[in-house]
Amino acid sequence: MTLKRLLICVVLLSTVAISTYGQQQSPTLGVFGREDRYTLNAGDVLDIQYRYTPEFNQTVTIQPDGYISLEIGGDLKVSGKNLTQVRTLILSKAKERLASPELNVILKEFQKPYVVVAGEVAQPGKIEVRERMTAIQAVLMAGGFKDSAKSSQIIVFRKLNADTAEVKTLNFKTLKKTADLENDLTLQPGDMILVPRNRLSKIERYVRLATVASIFNPLF
Repeated sequence: MTLKRLLICVVLLSTVAISTYGQQQSPTLGVFGREDRYTLNAGDVLDIQYRYTPEFNQTVTIQPDGYISLEIGGDLKVSGKNLTQVRTLILSKAKERLASPELNVILKEFQKPYVVVAGEVAQPGKIEVRERMTAIQAVLMAGGFKDSAKSSQIIVFRKLNADTAEVKTLNFKTLKKTADLENDLTLQPGDMILVPRNRLSKIERYVRLATVASIFNPLF
């Protein structure tokens, strides 16, 4: 084999190896970058349109408990599902009363994802999530820490289910002096951040959502 051919083979093998490695090692996209279809949430508005029986058309708003009320089929839980899944569910209900129904489900309005920042920040309130956002970025978008803030104990509440939230504690005190972001946290829509005035002596890992709601209630 000539030197030229040998070099060509080496380059080709290297290209294949790099391509294969990239496919195997490509990172799983996170919450803000994944390509999943939009999943419905409370407050979203749906148009349900029947092709042959328009008298059953309706516009419904997803209730806080995740349900919609259908003229055909009654109450149906749709939160956490995408439009294709919801259409399948509604069709299964409609077939109980209609012969070969055809329908479309259209997302008319949707609740934009957001996080909430409360406590010792300059501008507490909701912050719309348009891209990947970390806890310190959310605090900065809320105007930054007040002088009275206890930045060494930032508390993030993350909803786990209808009754419980997980609690994460972050220490941002060192961020005032260094560019070290190891203690930061990538947020998920619905996360609630509390910047306390004084250090809290005891923090449970899990708390009831009712307790969290009482803290953030003025901001909703």
